[in-house]
Amino acid sequence: MSVIILLLIASISVASLFLAAFIWSVKSGQYDDEMSPPMRMLLDDTTTPNKQ
Repeated sequence: MSVIILLLIASISVASLFLAAFIWSVKSGQYDDEMSPPMRMLLDDTTTPNKQ
């Protein structure tokens, strides 16, 4: 029974660590760029040579 409590505490602490990292990344502006990925796809001009 003590192993279940230990694993529960460990999983809650890891989950809270990931939640804190996610909140920190949102507040620091990691997800603010919404325009460049679609524009990068449209402006990609690399071509592959035809293999015949």
